[in-house]
Amino acid sequence: MSDSTDQNRQIDLEIEELRAFTRPTSRVTSTALEDRLYKIFPVLDHGFVRVIDYMGDDTSIVQAARVSYGKGTKSVRNDEGLIRYLMRHRHSTPFEMCEIKFHIKLPIFVARQWIRHRTANVNEYSARYSMLDREFYIPAPEHLAAQSDINNQGRGDVLRDEEAAEVLDMLKADAVRSYDRYETLLNERQNGRVINEDKQGLARELARMTLPLSAYTQWYWKVDLHNLNHFLSLRMDPHAQYEIRVFAEVMFDIVRDWVPLTAKAFEDYRVNSFDLSGPMLAAVRRMVRGETVDADNSGLSGREWRELQAALGLSD
Repeated sequence: MSDSTDQNRQIDLEIEELRAFTRPTSRVTSTALEDRLYKIFPVLDHGFVRVIDYMGDDTSIVQAARVSYGKGTKSVRNDEGLIRYLMRHRHSTPFEMCEIKFHIKLPIFVARQWIRHRTANVNEYSARYSMLDREFYIPAPEHLAAQSDINNQGRGDVLRDEEAAEVLDMLKADAVRSYDRYETLLNERQNGRVINEDKQGLARELARMTLPLSAYTQWYWKVDLHNLNHFLSLRMDPHAQYEIRVFAEVMFDIVRDWVPLTAKAFEDYRVNSFDLSGPMLAAVRRMVRGETVDADNSGLSGREWRELQAALGLSD
């Protein structure tokens, strides 16, 4: 049995113990989110998301906005209307009254992209103290694509079968070779067994340099709802990198259970909306007046014109 399998079994036992132990509380709770607490939701090949703790729900946002007491101050319909008003007009402070803490296992290269969101509290697994697992992210063939010709940070066409197979072989071989060297430098394996009794191992804080970015790390990530929404609006976007987008999508499913009124407002005013620049708005007004507006006379750059066309459903 592999060390990673032992670790996963230990996590499962920990989850069962946590879910079996309940505490009475007077604080606001979300029944749907309570059912999700500590459960692992798989992402990619070895990653996961699970909720460790949270504070507040939709009524907490309403209470903060009205500086009031009790579970909601008016009808649910009025509470929903207020949440939608706050979301529509970008009043962020009431949403900051809710917080959530995730335990996330993710590839290192995704973590380095994720950490750019500097509005959360993060505590990452220490590779100075412990060994990382022998687990690597290997993309499915349908996610292996060439560099985009029009987007310097995006993907183009999916690789053909032969090309994809060659790339996968290289990724797997490099990951295994790097981890083998990691163990050799440390002179130990995950179970604590020394490889060579006559050899002194390199310090873990140095040996980790040889690990590939496809190796998995873990962290606790605690964030308030306003900043979580901002993270989700960027990382669920179709242009976001697939490997971080799938994490965001799983997290938003959790948000829907936690704060359903806020999640619906977020979808309507962030996910499924489009901001118009001044020149874009001027072009739309001309269209409404019946003028013929095209790329040449719109006053917009080529990219802005294409974005407006796509938002209005006028793309060819």
